[in-house]
Amino acid sequence: MKPKEINMKFEVWLSPEEMHNNSQKWLSELQFAIDEQLFFDDLIKSYTLQLIDSRHFNESKKIIDKLSILQKETDTLVTTVKNHERGLKVMVDGVNEIKKEQAYKIKHGKLATVINSHLEKYRTLKTQLFSLVIGIIKEGKQKRLLQ
Repeated sequence: MKPKEINMKFEVWLSPEEMHNNSQKWLSELQFAIDEQLFFDDLIKSYTLQLIDSRHFNESKKIIDKLSILQKETDTLVTTVKNHERGLKVMVDGVNEIKKEQAYKIKHGKLATVINSHLEKYRTLKTQLFSLVIGIIKEGKQKRLLQ
């Protein structure tokens, strides 16, 4: 079965309550990512000298640039999800607008795909950042032990 076929079947059986719950879950995860990004900014500031060291500079720059892009995307997605949530009224207003309701379900499915992809990229980047900082911390400890 192709992914598009799965999404179409998935959209058909979603109730307004489930779509609302999905939207709330997405908002929660995106808000948590925003809070985590503040922590990452502080972490980067704490290890700036080590991150700009010639051994780590290229990798650090790539990770920090990707983090900056993901921060902007996260902010955009939060706005998109909030707007999508407001549009849920078409599903519960009691008026049969089949085309609008179907369009909303399709949009919901596409948004689910976009958010899942974004969060997966975010998790990957987070792992890369932590691996880099852990390596820097270990190097610092080794240097202190040798002195």
